[in-house]
Amino acid sequence: MKKLLIMLTPAAILFSAAPFATAQESQTSPSPTVDMAKGLSEWDKIYAVFSHPRCADCHVADDRPRWSGAHYGGTRVHAFNVQRGTDGSGFGNPGLRCTTCHFASNSNALHGPPGAEGWHLAPAEMAWFGKSSAEICAQIKDPARNGSRSLDDIALHVRDDRLVGWGWTPGSNREPAPGSAEATFQAIENWMAVGSPCPVP
Repeated sequence: MKKLLIMLTPAAILFSAAPFATAQESQTSPSPTVDMAKGLSEWDKIYAVFSHPRCADCHVADDRPRWSGAHYGGTRVHAFNVQRGTDGSGFGNPGLRCTTCHFASNSNALHGPPGAEGWHLAPAEMAWFGKSSAEICAQIKDPARNGSRSLDDIALHVRDDRLVGWGWTPGSNREPAPGSAEATFQAIENWMAVGSPCPVP
């Protein structure tokens, strides 16, 4: 009997500790409470950036980047038959890669091509051009349509990627995206902290 008690005691301790461990785990990572008003206010800042021509012109659903913005007087398909690339890379077709004209920095020539490291189109599943606030919001929360990224990954991508950063320093009298990389990163963080709500479609 004594032997049986000695053998059962560790098992009893293990089973009695299990609910406590589960309760602790659930307390360490609670889902944020959704605050629609605060969340949508932060989302509006994010959407203002993602829908801006400096970003959206290369986040297209088809194979053709756009030229748009106040100084273009409308929207045009990129000249020279520039395409995403038959390999789906976003770097253009062989013989006319984006980097044929777009170097690591802006051209100094009048109306010269803008430049940043690794110039290319965003993947087609990350298309934002012409999409509504609700559509873009739902899309970036969906790993199947955001490059398999978490929202934390997206925040860091916005803050740290040099090509993304070009949108705030486009040069040559181009209108920059609103705010800054750091401000947009913070808006994403704030949005996530209140449950990352999306506007109603």
